[in-house]
Amino acid sequence: MTFLEIISDFFAKLFAFDESHPLLFTQFYFWAFFAIVFAVFSLIKNKILLRNTFLFFVSLFFYYKTSGLFTLILIFVTIYNFFAGKWLYSRQKEWSKKAVIITSIVVNLGILCYFKYAYFIIDVINNLFGTNFAIFDVFAYTGNAITQSNSFGVDSILLPVGISFYIFQAISYIMDIYRKRILPVSNILDFGFYISFFPQLVAGPIVRASEFIPQLHKKYFLSRRQFGIAVFWIMNGLAKKIILSDYIAVNFIDRVFDNPLLYSGFENLAALFGYSLQVYADFSGYTDIAIGVAMLMGFYLPKNFNSPYKATNPGNFWKRWHISLSKWLQDYLYIPLGGNRESTFGTYCCIFTIAAVGTLLSGSIWVAVGIALLTIIVGCTAYFHPEKRKKITTNINSMNTMLLGGLWHGASWNFMIWGGLNGIGMIVYKFWRDWNVYVRTLIIFLLTAILGELCWLFPHPAFSVFFVWSTIIFIGTFIRMIYNLCRGRFAFQRLERCWAIFQTFVFITFTRLFFRSGSNLDPAEANETAWNTAKNMINQIGSQWNFEKIPQIAYEYRNVLILFILGMLIHWLPDNFKRRYRIWFANMNIALMVVVVVLIVFILYQFITADLQKFIYFQF
Repeated sequence: MTFLEIISDFFAKLFAFDESHPLLFTQFYFWAFFAIVFAVFSLIKNKILLRNTFLFFVSLFFYYKTSGLFTLILIFVTIYNFFAGKWLYSRQKEWSKKAVIITSIVVNLGILCYFKYAYFIIDVINNLFGTNFAIFDVFAYTGNAITQSNSFGVDSILLPVGISFYIFQAISYIMDIYRKRILPVSNILDFGFYISFFPQLVAGPIVRASEFIPQLHKKYFLSRRQFGIAVFWIMNGLAKKIILSDYIAVNFIDRVFDNPLLYSGFENLAALFGYSLQVYADFSGYTDIAIGVAMLMGFYLPKNFNSPYKATNPGNFWKRWHISLSKWLQDYLYIPLGGNRESTFGTYCCIFTIAAVGTLLSGSIWVAVGIALLTIIVGCTAYFHPEKRKKITTNINSMNTMLLGGLWHGASWNFMIWGGLNGIGMIVYKFWRDWNVYVRTLIIFLLTAILGELCWLFPHPAFSVFFVWSTIIFIGTFIRMIYNLCRGRFAFQRLERCWAIFQTFVFITFTRLFFRSGSNLDPAEANETAWNTAKNMINQIGSQWNFEKIPQIAYEYRNVLILFILGMLIHWLPDNFKRRYRIWFANMNIALMVVVVVLIVFILYQFITADLQKFIYFQF
C-alpha cells in the first residue's frame, strides 16, 4: 500500500462505526479522543458559543462511534425539543401550553416506546388476543427505500444506546420551561450540547435542564483542587469498573449466572451477592468517570450515588441509588400522580392496568383471586377508615412509580417484577416502622412458623431460603424485644443501624435475581431466561449444602472473594474518611500526582480482561 492509501485507510477506520468496538471509557482510544478534544477545548474554552458548538459536534461524533446511524434519532430529538421549548414559551393560554406539553411527551415517549418497548407491546398484544403480530422496523424499511438496497434488516428493532437517558433529559427541558424554572435556550447548538454532552450521554446521570442549562453560558473555571478532584473521580471510576466490576464478573459471576445448576448453593449465593457489588461498581464507576471528565471541562454533573449499600431500608436505598433517576421519577411521575397528598385518575389507571394485564398474561386463576382479594381489602380499608386513605394513596403512588421505574430499566415483565419487589419492600418497611418491637416480634414469629410448616409439609428450596431469612430476622427482633423487657438503657444505635443495613442489603440483593438476566431485547426470551435463572439459583441456594467443601471453594475463588470483601469494606467506610482522602489526593503535588496516576494505571492494566466489558447501563 502507498503512504496515501495507508493514511486514507487509517482515517476511514477512525471515522467508521464499528459495532463490536464502541467508544468506551475503558479503552485507550477514548482517552486519545479525549486528549485531542481537551487540547482544542483549552484553546476556545472562554469563547462560549464556539466552545458549546465544538462540544456538541464532538458529542455527536462520540455517539456515532457508539451507536452508528442511531445518531439521527439523537439529532431529531434535539431539533424537535428545541423548537417545542420555544413553542411552549410563546403560548399565553394554559390550555395551549398543556397541548404543547402533551404533544411533546407523546413524541418523546413515542420514540422511546418504539425502540425500547415495541417487543414488549407486541408480546402483550399477542398473548392477550391470540394474534401473531411480528416486529417490523419502519425506519429500516425507509432507509432501504432511500438507498434502494436491503442494507437494513426490517424484522428486528435494535435499541439505541442511552436513548432512555437523553429522552428523559429532553422531557425535563420541556417540563422545566412549563414550570418556569428556566427560559428556553436561544441557540440550537447550545441546546444540542445540553442533550448530547458526551461524558454522561449513554449512561447518565440524567441531567436536569434547570441544573445544567445555566452552566451553558458560564466562563471556564477550574481551580487547582477541582483539577485534583476531577482526576480522582476518573481514577476512582476506572478502578471500580476494571477491578471490582469486570474482574469479578468475568472470573466468577458470569459463569455462575450462565449455568447455576453447575455450581453449589454457596457459589450461587456468593455470585448473587457479588453481582450486587458488580452492578454498583460498574454503574457508579461510569458516573465517577463522567463527573471527572465533565469537571475537567468546567461542567458539573449531579451526584448519582451516595453509598447505597449503607441504606437502612428500601426507601432510603432509592434515595442513594441512581439518584438522578429517582429524583426524575419523583418530580415528573410520583408528584403528578398525587405523591403523598392525594390520589388522581392516573394513580388508579396505572395500578389497575398493570394488575389487569399481569393477571391476563399469567393465565392463573390464583393470581386473579389474589389481586381481587388485595383490591377488596385495600378498597374496604380506604372506605371504612378515611384516616388511612392518605397512607393508602401514598403507597399506591409509590408502587406505581417503582413498577414504571422497573419498566424504564427494561422492556420485559421481569424488570417490572424487580420494580414491584422494591415497591413492596418500601411499603412493608413503612408498616414495620410503625409497629412496636412486640408487634414486630409476634408477626415475624408467625411468619417464620408458617414458613417452617411449609418446609415440613411441602419441601421446596424457595421455602427453605425464606425460612432461613425469616429466622435470622426473628432472632434479631427477638433479642431486641428481650432487651426492651429487661429495660435496657443503652440505645445500641450503631448496632441497630448495622442490622438494618444488613437486612436491606440482603433484600436488595435477592431482588436482583430478576434484574441480572433481563437485558435481552425480546421480552419473551428475557422473561424465560430471568425466570429460569432465578428458579435454578434459588433451587441451588435452598438445597442442602456440603459445608465441608466451602473452604475449598473459597480458596479456589480467593482472589474474587478478597476483592469482594475489600470492595464492600471501602464502600462502608465513613463518608468523612472518604472525603479526607479525596481532598488529600486533590491537594497532592502535581509531580507526585502524576506518579500515583501512572502507578494506578499500571495496576489497572493487570486486571484488564481480554475482552473489554461494556457498561451494564448502556443497554438501558
